[in-house]
Amino acid sequence: MELRNIHALVEVVRQGGFSAAAKVLYTSQPNVSKAVRQLQDELGIQLLERNGHKSALTEAGQIVYRRAMNMLAESEDMLAELDELRGLRRGVLRLGLPLLGSSVLFASIFAVFRSRYPGIEIRLVEHGSKKLEELLRAGEIDLAASLFPVSQDFDWQDVRNEPFVALVPSNHRLAAQPSIQLKMLAADPFILFEEGFLLNKLILGYCACRGFQPTVAAHSGQIDFIVGLVKAGLGIALLPRLMAEQRLLPGVAFIALDEPDISWHMVMLWRNGGFLPHAARAWLELSKEVRTD
Repeated sequence: MELRNIHALVEVVRQGGFSAAAKVLYTSQPNVSKAVRQLQDELGIQLLERNGHKSALTEAGQIVYRRAMNMLAESEDMLAELDELRGLRRGVLRLGLPLLGSSVLFASIFAVFRSRYPGIEIRLVEHGSKKLEELLRAGEIDLAASLFPVSQDFDWQDVRNEPFVALVPSNHRLAAQPSIQLKMLAADPFILFEEGFLLNKLILGYCACRGFQPTVAAHSGQIDFIVGLVKAGLGIALLPRLMAEQRLLPGVAFIALDEPDISWHMVMLWRNGGFLPHAARAWLELSKEVRTD
């Protein structure tokens, strides 16, 4: 099997169609279709089936897709390791950082890294944690910051563990309380982040463990807008204390959660068993030195 054909299948699935895959692969749609067709012919089984204007994986396609991502990741590892052995480049760090919290957690590390290793090129990717983990599994980045708990697919290094606080309008019935339990907010509408954020899954999981499913008043990908919606009285929000302290507005109060097991635990991930380039190892070592507390 040719890696070119395998790569074509993976991108068709990841991009949601042949045209979008062609743009990512810098080729034409007919070439992508031909590559997928050649892979199907070689394997002797249909991998994709039409579902309206989109293509969906067959049962066999799901098996091939899962294996194909591992094959592509191993190929990337091999090329990176050979490049280091041959000294063909001074170093590349392919780093994935989340959309939330990076300015506080990683800006200082980023600055020190650039000054200490000026010859290393940093290829920064910014997405929600779910997307970053997908890119990491595919071998397209070397390191990704994400939230604990961690899939067994990854090794990890601790970055920061921050308690949650509740943001409420200043006239909220609990605004004067120094601390509360999460279940005391069960009757309030929640303002959550967009669906692609692992933080949502974390918050909903904490609510479920305390016996309730919150009513969701709104979703947003912007912390400042979420705080503004709280101020406007649309609902309440849960944020890591680190973020809440930086964005308090008049008319908004935050209350500590008296819940020792509820926290925003940021970690740095890399693929379990995958090759970790020198630049990535240097980042991990530096992040131990540069504290963000």
